[in-house]
Amino acid sequence: MNQFKIGIIMGSKSDLNIMQDAADVLSELGVDYEITVVSAHRTPDRLFEYAKSAAGRGLKVVIAGAGGAAHLPGMVASLTHLPVIGVPVKSSNSIDGWDSVLSILQMPNGIPVATVALNAAKNAGLLAAQILSTADEDLGHRLIAYKQDLAKKVTDSALEMKQQGYPSGYDD
Repeated sequence: MNQFKIGIIMGSKSDLNIMQDAADVLSELGVDYEITVVSAHRTPDRLFEYAKSAAGRGLKVVIAGAGGAAHLPGMVASLTHLPVIGVPVKSSNSIDGWDSVLSILQMPNGIPVATVALNAAKNAGLLAAQILSTADEDLGHRLIAYKQDLAKKVTDSALEMKQQGYPSGYDD
């Protein structure tokens, strides 16, 4: 693992099945992280303490996943200078996820929150790693290898389909 650390928080433990994807990709890339539940509405004191202490505890980026009204990422961003990546979660009390997306996306000027797609915690983990890679060359190399592996999977799939007789119309 490296010297940098990512904080992963979620508004409810029921969001863990989504937020685990961020933890998994960070582990795959060798990035340290912590993960816990912090509710903007049910535990505001915990939220304030977590956000205000994040930089002092060595965090470099916070990934915050929330469903419904999804105030968690924005509130964290209002309390720290660290980059915050919001993951809108389609939760049981959600309006098909749109309420979460718009709550995180529509932040007022001065309180930026990077927002990934609905339930896209893996992309949040990758974005956090990319942010850290600006100061960690080894992590940058691991990200390059990760993306090369993604490309190889696509070309391997295309070749497999061609070998199965599907007409590609493209000469690879």
